[in-house]
Amino acid sequence: MAMAVAQHRESSSGSNINKHLDNGKYVRYTAEQVEALERVYAECPKPSSLRRQQLIKECPILSNIEPKQIKVWFQNRRCRDKQKTEASRLQTVNRKLNAMNKLLMEENDRLQKQVSQLVNENGYMKQQLHTASTNDASCDSVVTTPPHSLKDANNPAGLLSIAEGTLKEFLSKATGTAVDWVQMPGMKPGPDSVGIFAISQSCSGVAARACGLVSLEPTKIAEILKDRPSWFRDCRNLEVFTMFRAGNGGTIELIYTQMFAPTTLAPARDFWTLRYTTTLENGSLVVCERSLSGSGAGPNAAAAAQFVRAEMLPSGYLIRSCEGGGSIVHIVDHLNLEAWSVPEVLRPLYESSKVVAQKMTIAALRYIRQIAQETSGEVVYGPGRQPAVLRTFSQRLSRGFNDAINGFNDDGWSIMNCDGAEDVIIAINSNKSLNSTPNAVNALPLLGGVLCAKASMLIQNVSPAVLVRFLREHRSEWADFNVDAYSAVSLKAGSYAYPGMRPTRFTGSQIIMPLGHTIEHEELLEVVRLEGHSFAEDNAFLSRDIHLLQLCSGIDENAVGGCSELLFAPINEMFPDDAPLLPSGFRVIPLDTKSSDTQDSLTTNRTLDLTSSLEPGPATNHIAVDAPSCPNIRSVLTIAFQFPFDSNLEDNVANMAHQYVRSVISSVQRIAIAISPSGLIPAVGPKQSPSSPEALTLAHWICRSYSYHLGAELLRPEPPVGDSLLKNLWQHQDAILCCSLKSLPVMIFANQAGLDMLETTLMALQDITLDKIFDETGRKTLCSDFAKLMQEGLAYLPAGICMSTMGRHVSYEQAVAWKVLEADESTVHCLAFSF
Repeated sequence: MAMAVAQHRESSSGSNINKHLDNGKYVRYTAEQVEALERVYAECPKPSSLRRQQLIKECPILSNIEPKQIKVWFQNRRCRDKQKTEASRLQTVNRKLNAMNKLLMEENDRLQKQVSQLVNENGYMKQQLHTASTNDASCDSVVTTPPHSLKDANNPAGLLSIAEGTLKEFLSKATGTAVDWVQMPGMKPGPDSVGIFAISQSCSGVAARACGLVSLEPTKIAEILKDRPSWFRDCRNLEVFTMFRAGNGGTIELIYTQMFAPTTLAPARDFWTLRYTTTLENGSLVVCERSLSGSGAGPNAAAAAQFVRAEMLPSGYLIRSCEGGGSIVHIVDHLNLEAWSVPEVLRPLYESSKVVAQKMTIAALRYIRQIAQETSGEVVYGPGRQPAVLRTFSQRLSRGFNDAINGFNDDGWSIMNCDGAEDVIIAINSNKSLNSTPNAVNALPLLGGVLCAKASMLIQNVSPAVLVRFLREHRSEWADFNVDAYSAVSLKAGSYAYPGMRPTRFTGSQIIMPLGHTIEHEELLEVVRLEGHSFAEDNAFLSRDIHLLQLCSGIDENAVGGCSELLFAPINEMFPDDAPLLPSGFRVIPLDTKSSDTQDSLTTNRTLDLTSSLEPGPATNHIAVDAPSCPNIRSVLTIAFQFPFDSNLEDNVANMAHQYVRSVISSVQRIAIAISPSGLIPAVGPKQSPSSPEALTLAHWICRSYSYHLGAELLRPEPPVGDSLLKNLWQHQDAILCCSLKSLPVMIFANQAGLDMLETTLMALQDITLDKIFDETGRKTLCSDFAKLMQEGLAYLPAGICMSTMGRHVSYEQAVAWKVLEADESTVHCLAFSF
């Protein structure tokens, strides 16, 4: 009887376990079972059904657990990981919000003090109205203090006195009311912003201020900011000539700094300054700086004629440790750039606090935030793309272009001739070296040197961001690819083949392959491939593609006071880290108007690409082709092109460069007129079919046709409507691509996953043909299934390999192809693929 009861209990227990397993309810795992599952999870968090069954066979301790329950365990495990990640992210966001809240409260206190001060000054002015003299109370006296003389340099006590005075004046600007700060137009503080930015309203010189949260230690931030040439693109050189140890543990340095001129129409600037680094009683780290007078011509007296001595009023960095890690950084830049030394039309560049804010203050804060994100792993690029290497290439492109524009004598530049009609300057440098590092493997021996053709001109009624965006997207409208080929061949082989080059035919198309970008997409680094083929019959199938390393910046129309640039240099297709660079390109700098803030009147009505509205993120992805309607907008455009040459071909290359820059100037003038509000945009507009649907309509056709042919919804669990449909399609986990129905199908649409798979952008998508995205096996499979696709409207492609524009292989498990029907459900608009 007892044995029967025991058997009954055991049977009941077994049936209960099976019941729990069948219902997918909780099962208690042993420590050994959990350990085995964890090992598999570490290798593959989402195992397939086949892998789970294999796991049960390989691990006897899991034999009593159903495959369904194993699947549930992995789902729960992934869910726990996701919750931990989300909790960690929310904690980070909370710390940032607390720090930002602290900054905003401090800013509010400062503004209240400023309001109180202005009220008192207003009352005082009312009392003084009956007198003949009035006091100018627009700026505190500390701002206009004359610079101290360098004669105190031999007196450490005198230097310490100057340093302490500089510290006091800097702090009064960074956290006090010494300067009448106003919020930077178009840059409102918030949890997603880089920081809080302000510019001076009425004081001597030009000044800008920024404060923000950076997840780096104070000493690291100070080290980065003191190395000004690493982040300030206009800084040519910074030399520390003397350093003293101050009695309070700080350091005092005497520094000579040179700054590039932004155009060919103005001289460069230099500074003699005293820099004081110290720690305050509350633990904050301070680096402050100011100019010294009576400092002479500089280290190289022979080159002094190319510089105008500018003045730095008390400026610097205040860095405070933040609870929970990171630092709060305050940055102040206050300069007197001696605007009298430049033509009157350019003086707004030297009298605008917005320009200083964009080029120095905001750039500094963005740079240290970029370093912080790269250090923490928040910024991740593709395989083999180290952020530091990409940043070095960006700096080399910018510096090389600045060198060409300025043409300093001590670098070996000399003027060859100057065209008075169009002010095209031909400069030559016989000492130019194209290697970036000493003893570089890829250094090129230049028999003749480098020649530069450069010019500057005024452009009206067109936004710099719009102009540079157009020049980037439509290179064939202004470039001569044969000239690009000359530079590329010269750099690749050291062969100066001009004028006897092998004839090459270029398709006129370009493929832009992104390499990296800064955190706010204000700067893009990319490789451009220009496709070319030889005319000669013996090597007609030999590729003669040209590769350019390209830097594009300032295409965000919301930026205030910043310049827009398109810089490029031919590179070897192997792209070594020490590749020689000879940058050329365009720089467009807006001239601030006194009547109103031109940036506040920007309007966006058209886009250069119908699919550009699909790309989310920073405003740089949504650039309008319309220029601002304000008729007073003016910009200065600087063009510079560099060419290596053999000494025997100097005159030939000079004539070619001169004519080429003239033709580029004419093309840019034509483009500027065409894309201005009064211009004829269709003349040089985007190469889109007038029958192309809007992005939302195309997304609707794609989803509806998928449902029509497959009997299922592409966007599950239920198809969204309106803008949400477009957003969900853009963010779909599978790569979705569309190609046109032509004899040579080209890509017309891709969602974010599709762009990532092809390693391209929406703008460059139209230059990719369907056959280029498959390997040889994939092309054969597609050809065999194409008839079925066109007849039945649907085809399944087996697992295979796609080719990205960077030449990398991307494997896919399965692909579905279907015909995209228009609204009448009878006209085929394009073909769609889902990988």
